[in-house]
Amino acid sequence: MLKKKAFVSSVLLASVLLAACGEESAAPPPMAPQVTVVTLKSEPVTLTRELPGRTNPYKVAEVRPQVNGIVGQQLFREGGLVEAGQPLYQLDDAIYRADVDSAKASLQSARATLNEARLNAERIAKLVKSGAVSKQENDSAQATLQKAEAEVARAKAAVQQARIQLDYARISAPIGGRIGKSAVTQGALVTANQSAALATVQQLDPIYVDLTQSASELLSLRKALDAGTLENSGDLPVSILLEDGSTYEHKGKLEFAEASVDPSTGSVLLRVVVPNPEHLLLPGMYVRAVVGRGVRENAILVPQQGIARDPKGSTSAMVVTGEGTVAQRSVQVSRTIGDKWLVESGLEAGDRVIVEGLQKVRPGVPVQAAEAQPAATPAGVEATAGEDQPEEVPAPTAQES
Repeated sequence: MLKKKAFVSSVLLASVLLAACGEESAAPPPMAPQVTVVTLKSEPVTLTRELPGRTNPYKVAEVRPQVNGIVGQQLFREGGLVEAGQPLYQLDDAIYRADVDSAKASLQSARATLNEARLNAERIAKLVKSGAVSKQENDSAQATLQKAEAEVARAKAAVQQARIQLDYARISAPIGGRIGKSAVTQGALVTANQSAALATVQQLDPIYVDLTQSASELLSLRKALDAGTLENSGDLPVSILLEDGSTYEHKGKLEFAEASVDPSTGSVLLRVVVPNPEHLLLPGMYVRAVVGRGVRENAILVPQQGIARDPKGSTSAMVVTGEGTVAQRSVQVSRTIGDKWLVESGLEAGDRVIVEGLQKVRPGVPVQAAEAQPAATPAGVEATAGEDQPEEVPAPTAQES
């Protein structure tokens, strides 16, 4: 009996010892992983589009002679700048000077005849009152006076015409700008209204940039504006990108959009006027332009590292719910804006999207969320979109505008 009680006591003691050991070896509950989140907010975004284009001169004038003559002098430097009205060529004008002198002599003769006719008409007008001459003679004298006045007017017009021909012998620049090479040299014979131009003057400040946009893109834009998903951006400045990828210093302004579609390309012409005081842009250069096309109010932007894409191309994001757990959201994004995606659906303002620590979490797991520190964004940074997608940049603040 005593042995049986001793055995039972040993068993109970062993059980107590095992239970104590089990309590000491039990692991503490795991701590919730730490993640970094970005709280989304809505903001206005300006939609832009990068379009290809070519530069064209603001004005072009071909210099042609208006009278016949031999080129006596070339009065400009090829490739230089000329002002409107500046003499470019001097033709041999001896014949035209002689014509002016002849017209002046004819005018003097007409004036002498007029003076004689006026004196004769005045005498006859006095005699007709006394009945010394007939009314018919008076009428004839008045008609002679009017003919003399007409001859003087004709002679004045001939002098003016001769002076115009003389002025045409000095060929001047019709517009200001940069002049090209001369097609003739001293001693060459030129004729009035000849088909070949003597030189070409191009006004390069400002300069045109002609862009092409597909008609389908323009139609989509107008539908978005009509539906209210976009608002008209107004006269936003246009940024010009040079062939080497650098941004041109001066901003342009959209002048107009062509009212018809080119049937061969299915595109619409957009014309931009750009200041060009340094003449860095030359006619025929290939450039690209970032054109503002509309403003989306209350747009949602999410950092790119917060968006995941599966092999099928579907995009999703991990968010922290109000209970502190992780939830997976299916998201639709359209295009990039700097280091962010523009969200079309799936996320809204106030959502906390995980951007760091994604490898440590899964849906339903509680986490400790810390807000990411905002990164400094340089003023004036614009987004760069691909060939087939428009690009957007945040709308300028009151200080920027």
